[in-house]
Amino acid sequence: MTRQNDQKPETLAARGNGFLCADTGAITPPIHPSSTFARDENYERIGQGGYSRDDNPTYTVAEALLSKLEGGAGAKLFASGMAATCAVFQALAPGDHVVVSETMYFGTPKWLREWAVRWGLEVAFVDTTDGEALAAAVKPGVTRLVYIETPANPLWSVTDIRAAADIAHGAGAVLAVDNTAASPVLTRPIEHGADLVVHSATKYLNGHSDVVAGAIVTARDDDLWERIGQLRYLAGAILGPFEAWLLLRGMRTLFVRVRQSSQSAMAIARHFDGHPKIAQVCYPGLESFPGHDIAARQMTGGFSGMLSLRVAGGGEAALNLAKRCKLFIRATSLGGVESLIEHRATIEGDDSDTPEDLLRLSIGLEEVGDLIADLEQALG
Repeated sequence: MTRQNDQKPETLAARGNGFLCADTGAITPPIHPSSTFARDENYERIGQGGYSRDDNPTYTVAEALLSKLEGGAGAKLFASGMAATCAVFQALAPGDHVVVSETMYFGTPKWLREWAVRWGLEVAFVDTTDGEALAAAVKPGVTRLVYIETPANPLWSVTDIRAAADIAHGAGAVLAVDNTAASPVLTRPIEHGADLVVHSATKYLNGHSDVVAGAIVTARDDDLWERIGQLRYLAGAILGPFEAWLLLRGMRTLFVRVRQSSQSAMAIARHFDGHPKIAQVCYPGLESFPGHDIAARQMTGGFSGMLSLRVAGGGEAALNLAKRCKLFIRATSLGGVESLIEHRATIEGDDSDTPEDLLRLSIGLEEVGDLIADLEQALG
């Protein structure tokens, strides 16, 4: 029998980390909806469970699998991607200096500006794709955290994880990487020097648009990881057992889903690259895209199922394209089996920095020719 440590990530994912119930032979892990768990006469735990705000056996299987997929020392599930992201910053102390990618999912900088700064964090936003700019923004002995997202939503710009790690560590800081768009199928940031990996598990990890969840994976069990765990327990940003079970079910098909959506996204990007009605295709897989060489070095097997189209004619033309789509669903989120199209500037509101001409596409598992045909007829 192949030992689990010798198994490839694809096998670990498909097998749910090798779960097999010794009592029943069940190959699917059970859901433990109990909020509390009994102790013996000596007040010792009978099994894994204690109190679900601290731990629940349903979390354990999903966390163990995600930790192995990312090559980490541990993982923790959270109630949402934003809950996970916020926990990283909340584990710091007032007055700590952090450096953050200026291009990323808009909810993160919005929370940092409106809440984290009020709590005393000193936040510097910088173009992390520019290594010199990143190095200049980091303050040796003062900066505690460098937080990047790559590829970065919604322009899909690419930051060199290894270079960012070297800069952060040289200053005595830790590096956290939002790996939502790539997933551990395509990028394992810890292998490139990251200390923490953050996911909106709602997206590719779950992959079926039926769970809101977040996760953090750590490279090591240290004081920062202990604080993050305590923060989750004390603040109560926990995931429900049923959602944890659905997340595990989603991760069992992670590799086939991500690889297929990445393949289709590449085909769509190539088809519309240079199209007379498309001003730019934002996709790291295109050789002409800035940062492609870095992406090719740190992404293996594809470049994600996410791409953006900047439509010739501006915001009105972009909205008209989205309006005429018949197969793409006009909806927020990404990483599901169905393809979505979204005018980010509209969704983000008045304080959006996203170009008005940009449409964000999440490529699902439909036949790619049908998706291309839908965009072509929408372009008119």
